[in-house]
Amino acid sequence: MKSVSKKGTRMTSRFSLSIILALTLATATFAGTITGTVSPSKSVVYVDTIQGKTFPAPTAKPVMDQKGLVFSPHVMVVQQGTTVEFLNSDNVQHNVFWPSISGNKKLGHNLGTWPKGEKRSFKFDQPGVVPLLCNAHPEMAGYIIVSPTPYFAETDDSGNYKLENVPDGKYNLVAWHEGMKQQTKPQSVPGTTKVDFSLSK
Repeated sequence: MKSVSKKGTRMTSRFSLSIILALTLATATFAGTITGTVSPSKSVVYVDTIQGKTFPAPTAKPVMDQKGLVFSPHVMVVQQGTTVEFLNSDNVQHNVFWPSISGNKKLGHNLGTWPKGEKRSFKFDQPGVVPLLCNAHPEMAGYIIVSPTPYFAETDDSGNYKLENVPDGKYNLVAWHEGMKQQTKPQSVPGTTKVDFSLSK
């Protein structure tokens, strides 16, 4: 009887340990969702730098095209560490340069000028707003927003956005729109959270 009792105790202990381990893993991997609206619409929202946290660079290489004498898309948002390919689809030569990143002129860069059908690449290791220009066509302008985290989104035509799989924690949430003042809001993420922004010039 004693051996059976000990065996039962061991089984109970193992079962308890399994439950504790499962709860621990569930807590460790729990992620929430941030939703909301931004006024004006067609804005960018992202979770700012998380202290002590780094993320692997994406392997996908999005394409910023120059077609019809415009940058396409006009606004592109990527994660820090992303390599962007700049394509010229026009019959004229194009140039791509940015005078700064978020106002820091030391981070300005000129990719040069190249003809139709060619690409040039650049890896964006610094987060911030990259204003794109073309020396050959001063009327051309576009933007690349480099998010320091993989938690970013562009709003739809109604200003709605959704950031999914954001681990529970305390963050700074940033909203950006061309020609508007960038806005930052501190936010805790327990499960699903709603954060709205109203940007102004």
